[in-house]
Amino acid sequence: MDFTFTEEQQAAAEAARGVFAGVAPDAVPSPALTPGAVADDFDRPLWGRLADADLLSLLLAEEYGGAGLDAVALCLVLRESAKVLARVPLLENSAAIAAVQAYGGPELKAGLLARAGRGEVVLTVAAHGRTGHDPAELAVTARQDGSGWVLEGVQTVVPWAYDADLVVVPARTAADRTVLALVARGVEGGSLAEQFSTSGERLGELRLESVRLAARDVIEAEGAWEWLRELLAIGTCAQALGLGERVLGMTSEYASKREQFGHPIATFQAVAVQSADRYIDLRAMEATLWQAAWRITSGARGALPASGDVAVAKIWASEGVRRIVQTAQHLHGGFGADVDYSLHRYHAWAKHLELALGPAAAHEEALGELLAAHPLG
Repeated sequence: MDFTFTEEQQAAAEAARGVFAGVAPDAVPSPALTPGAVADDFDRPLWGRLADADLLSLLLAEEYGGAGLDAVALCLVLRESAKVLARVPLLENSAAIAAVQAYGGPELKAGLLARAGRGEVVLTVAAHGRTGHDPAELAVTARQDGSGWVLEGVQTVVPWAYDADLVVVPARTAADRTVLALVARGVEGGSLAEQFSTSGERLGELRLESVRLAARDVIEAEGAWEWLRELLAIGTCAQALGLGERVLGMTSEYASKREQFGHPIATFQAVAVQSADRYIDLRAMEATLWQAAWRITSGARGALPASGDVAVAKIWASEGVRRIVQTAQHLHGGFGADVDYSLHRYHAWAKHLELALGPAAAHEEALGELLAAHPLG
């Protein structure tokens, strides 16, 4: 089986490296320096450069001005974005417009996709439910009212909620089906309450009270939410991989220069063993990520549904990125706690990624249920 990246996928990664080359992680808001302080908006200049490089439309077909690439290409770009802690809704926007393209109606696709691919309209996704511990699709109800829909419910910790133009909200119908509703910012009956992540970013609790939407703004296709949720999960894994690679690089550089007893600490066996363990974590994170991305992209059948591969990737991403930043802090010693050094920012973002869309334990439980339903052998 050949997992070599295609020329188009490698070109997307190279373009991303060029766009992110000038991004400084030290410009990221730091909750350690000023608790609760966040920027008023995401990095709009960077968003514009991503649009100019055609990286916002990677997953869109050519008819919508896109490159027609797949989830593997998106993950390659997201990996690069996490190395510099890029403050843009690249994952949420890309996943949302991909879901609209795959499952939305002709009117919705014609009016939205090309504009979103050019960065003119920004989308995000409400994927955490009412409390962050319950299924997102059960937090909001959707009922048909004449030719439209009415939404009721609450979604917590919505990323970029104050900045995005549209929020994709999963909602449950009386027939026990999940639909995807595109809710505009400022819609009548909708409100936001400020929340803050461990990384210092501003999130939003989205409250929907008798919010009315036109039929064209609701996607009723079977399986749309499950597909979108899995794409968000592997995108999060890609971000964890990129962040982990950058942190391990910082640690290796520091350990090769920091001397004790006249020798670089990288030459000490205890330091070398810990660094080697974290390298193994990275390789496992990478292997499971590409396996899951390949399953989603190719639709290949296996002993387990693709959601099993996604669960394995998320388990490794959650546990691996946590161990990597903890080891980095330990090996940096007191220097790792210096707020003038960017490691603490990576640590905060790593915790956010670890818990995003469920910690490792939640995915271990889901994997166990899949194994029980699909016994191997």
